[in-house]
Amino acid sequence: MAKKEKVGIVISNKMNKTIVVNVESRYSHPIYSKIMVKTKKYLAHDENEQCQLGDKVLIQECRPLSRKKRWTLATIISKSSLVS
Repeated sequence: MAKKEKVGIVISNKMNKTIVVNVESRYSHPIYSKIMVKTKKYLAHDENEQCQLGDKVLIQECRPLSRKKRWTLATIISKSSLVS
């Protein structure tokens, strides 16, 4: 079975080897036909601590690494233009 992958933006990197990724999903409302946006936060493992705030990343499903961490960083799609 293929591993799930999601694309999102890093909103926190303050933990050791862990990033918080915000993933948006867009869907049409069944009654009003308006495009709705649902966001969800995922904790992902960043082994080399290479992500910065605002980076667009690809995360991949993995075995449970801690109580809430079930994703790992696959690749950094684009770096943030923010200088910190």
